[in-house]
Amino acid sequence: MHLFFTPTIQNSTFTLDEEESKHAIRVLRLTVGDVIYLIDGKGGMYETNITDANPKKCTVSIVKKEQTEKSKNSLHLAVAPTKNMDRMEWLVEKVTEIGIDEISMLLSANSERAVIKIERLEKIAVSAIKQSLKTYLPLINEIIPYKKFIEKNKMFVGKKCIAYCGDGEKQAFKNTINLNSNTLILIGPEGDFTKEEVAFAIQNGFETVSLGNSRLRTETAALVACHTFNLIQE
Repeated sequence: MHLFFTPTIQNSTFTLDEEESKHAIRVLRLTVGDVIYLIDGKGGMYETNITDANPKKCTVSIVKKEQTEKSKNSLHLAVAPTKNMDRMEWLVEKVTEIGIDEISMLLSANSERAVIKIERLEKIAVSAIKQSLKTYLPLINEIIPYKKFIEKNKMFVGKKCIAYCGDGEKQAFKNTINLNSNTLILIGPEGDFTKEEVAFAIQNGFETVSLGNSRLRTETAALVACHTFNLIQE
């Protein structure tokens, strides 16, 4: 299946952008009459036929559309990015393949990185939904100060959790997931959240959770949280 990402489909015909046109015609060597599939990142998958095999402006005619129903429960992953950006790019790719609705980057006290190139992460997420045949593209937010994020999500409807390695009473994350509600989970930096940050989250309705007995890297902890959530939802 040849799959292309086209978020602005409106009519019965559509012209791919130059990058996707080049990939279809020059790289894949597709031609008039060949079938390709388009996804819009909003649940729509379109079966189409190529009508103009122009390597700069490949035009297709839509044959059929299928709309995938979105999961009733969403997962919002908020994570403090690592200094090594390759690890964050890997994380975005993997959680997108597994299933994620929203990703936020946190600037906390022990954060190692304060600047994120969202455009790069969005491209990785697009490749990941094409690879995994998903039709929904996760929302990836700009990096935001920790306390500002907590305050912004005061009215979040669903379970709010903070995972950290420090001492204190914590439930297993898998036991806090509610099959009838959305989930927001915070994952700290390599130096973990500070005691003050944990206390601030608790004051604002977050539950403290554990992701297991092992001490995990930031991106590993985030991946475990994502996988656990999706496994419970099955």
